[in-house]
Amino acid sequence: MTTTVVTGANRGIGLALATLLKQDGHNVIAACRAPSKELAELGVQVVPGVDVASEEGVLKLATAVGQRPVDILINNAGILLWGDSLAAPRYEDIERQFAVNAVGPLRVTAALRKNLANGSKVALITSRMGSIGDNTSGGAYGYRMSKAALNIAGKSIAEDLKPAGIAVAILHPGMVKTDMTGDHGQVAPLDAARSLLDRIADLTMQTTGTFWHANGQTLPW
Repeated sequence: MTTTVVTGANRGIGLALATLLKQDGHNVIAACRAPSKELAELGVQVVPGVDVASEEGVLKLATAVGQRPVDILINNAGILLWGDSLAAPRYEDIERQFAVNAVGPLRVTAALRKNLANGSKVALITSRMGSIGDNTSGGAYGYRMSKAALNIAGKSIAEDLKPAGIAVAILHPGMVKTDMTGDHGQVAPLDAARSLLDRIADLTMQTTGTFWHANGQTLPW
């Protein structure tokens, strides 16, 4: 049975991923800060108290996983804090987004490195808002900067794990209708999750470290 770890699994894309993975027969380890009713009823292993920006929180996840091999690690946990602008930068919000969106996935991947082996896969759920080449509207400093940092972290992780035969995908899910986006978007969470899982299934060592849209399009850095 495939063992898959999903962070930020209590709602939105993370809950949708956990739902589909469970349906597909995966042994799902669902990490979150606080479990939702929907996640609690899903019948997967829930690891609460996992704030990926916290060393203590990530240790809870690593302890729960123990020595079990992890076939797929999906770093999905993230936050979006609106309102910062050049006229009024909200530095605390910017730093919080860096801690969760960029440093958090690095913490999780490093903590579970011992559980990953040849053939394992790591997915980082990022955003095209972290693309420098695609930025034509400005603003959203904290979110854009944190996701750009996540993208380069993902590329470095891919290079570092390449000798071990562990492939890494850097994935934009599309504009998804979730609480984080205020339900503004073109894609439902389950549809986004299906596309993301398709990209993970297609991931190989030849495509490791690529920045993809969930629809299969390669995105500019």
